[in-house]
Amino acid sequence: MKKIVIIYGSSTGTTQAVAEAIASRLGVKDVFDAATITKGQVEPYDVLILGTSTWGDGELQDDWYEGVKVLKSASLAGKDVAFFGCGDSMAYSDTFCNGMHLLKEELEGTGCNFIGGISADGYTFSDSTSVENGEFIGAAIDESNESDKTGERIDNWLASFSDRL
Repeated sequence: MKKIVIIYGSSTGTTQAVAEAIASRLGVKDVFDAATITKGQVEPYDVLILGTSTWGDGELQDDWYEGVKVLKSASLAGKDVAFFGCGDSMAYSDTFCNGMHLLKEELEGTGCNFIGGISADGYTFSDSTSVENGEFIGAAIDESNESDKTGERIDNWLASFSDRL
């Protein structure tokens, strides 16, 4: 198994809880808050699992503004990067989980490999920049309205790139 780290940005604790659920499923001990990560906490890993919530009009969670700077200062060439995002598909149906796309956009050109797309089928939302060719670019989680589907969605997402772990 490759060396895996999970890094999340969470304002209300939801994204942190999802990060911990993913870590438990993978047996990963290294889970860091994006607000406090350092270059030294990023570079030793082969696989980075990055989680964010989406705020306001589809904006990135605040902790990631500094976290992205740290990621971009690290050597990401050849590393696999997977995303998970938390959102509210009812109240913010038109920007559901856009934060994942914003993270991906920031990391394009760093030489990392994006992994972990899953079908958008079975979700209820009107628009998301995190959907490309009918797939979310990562695990889209709606703990506000569909918490009963979270475990299955995480499992399906992890299965989509299990060969890279």
